[in-house]
Amino acid sequence: MLTSVRKLLTVAVVGFSLAGLGSGALAQTPWQKAHPRRAEVNRRLANQNRRIRNERRSGQISGRQAAQLHREDHTIRGEERAMARTNGGHITKAEQQALNQQENQQSRAIGK
Repeated sequence: MLTSVRKLLTVAVVGFSLAGLGSGALAQTPWQKAHPRRAEVNRRLANQNRRIRNERRSGQISGRQAAQLHREDHTIRGEERAMARTNGGHITKAEQQALNQQENQQSRAIGK
């Protein structure tokens, strides 16, 4: 009798342990910055930020122009985050395309 109770308790403990490990491994954070579409959008924004800083340092654009470009980038980043918030941590293909169009327009503005 004591042996069967021990076996039952052992099986229960092992089962709960495995369930805990499994649920932690399967759980995804609601804020998935590493999602491929989000990663691409954020990589482009980081690149544009670097380009703005470089153009400002080299004197190709004024401080006022750089600040305006940074504000526009910040707006795009906010839109990306809002989109991800409504979709469980990722953005849809259509949202990515919309953000890419905005980034393309911003990119052209940086080079002027």
